[in-house]
Amino acid sequence: MSLLERIDKQRLPRHIAIIMDGNGRWAKEQGQDRLYGHFHGVESVRQIVEGCAELGIGYLTLYAFSTENWDRPAYEVNGLMELLIDTIRKEVDTLNKNNIKLHMIGDMQMLPESAQHELQEAMELTGANTGLNLIMALSYSSRWELVSAVKAIARDVKAGKVDPESVNPALLESYLCTSGIPDPELMIRTSGEYRISNFLLYQLAYAELYFTGTLWPDFRKENLYEAILDFQNRERRFGKTSEQIAEEPTSLISKDSMEGRF
Repeated sequence: MSLLERIDKQRLPRHIAIIMDGNGRWAKEQGQDRLYGHFHGVESVRQIVEGCAELGIGYLTLYAFSTENWDRPAYEVNGLMELLIDTIRKEVDTLNKNNIKLHMIGDMQMLPESAQHELQEAMELTGANTGLNLIMALSYSSRWELVSAVKAIARDVKAGKVDPESVNPALLESYLCTSGIPDPELMIRTSGEYRISNFLLYQLAYAELYFTGTLWPDFRKENLYEAILDFQNRERRFGKTSEQIAEEPTSLISKDSMEGRF
């Protein structure tokens, strides 16, 4: 039986988040510069987006560029931005063909105007699609997101729009970049690193973490299937005991665990 055939389609994670790591090391192994690795990493993005869409995954978030990545050498940053623009321009038709809706989280104002334009146009062109929600985390970091949310809440409290006593998890979540998006249930990081690296720190509170030594340019659908199978072999308790979970209907567990996340 293949890995795909072993996956229980009734127990898929609704939202998968991925830290796409290892492009630079992969390129070094090939005797090439880092941009060579980023270029080949695009094929992995295609494979995983396609794999998630085929399975019926609702949401896929890809950590493509962090706020800290702006400190990398200028040639690499500029090359990444050019690759981003070129890839988005080429992939819009494929996204529409596969009913995939594109979203972006992060500080868009930090991106070059050309990248902002391509992203905005792509999001508009795919806005009516109802299949996989593909969320690109660009110029994003969780600390930036949380600070921005706190500032926005403080402004609304000062303006009398928000009662400080009403501040709770649901209200905070409504100020995050991911407002309206369910929290990830599975987070995958490639390349053998065991860090979350400032990625969706609030949203990953109850996610299952999966780390693999595979470098991102080598990550394919089979690797995705392995991660999902690992996820399905875990017991998700959300603070309860195993006995409590065993007594509850699966549908009820799912509903309770995602309450307030939509």
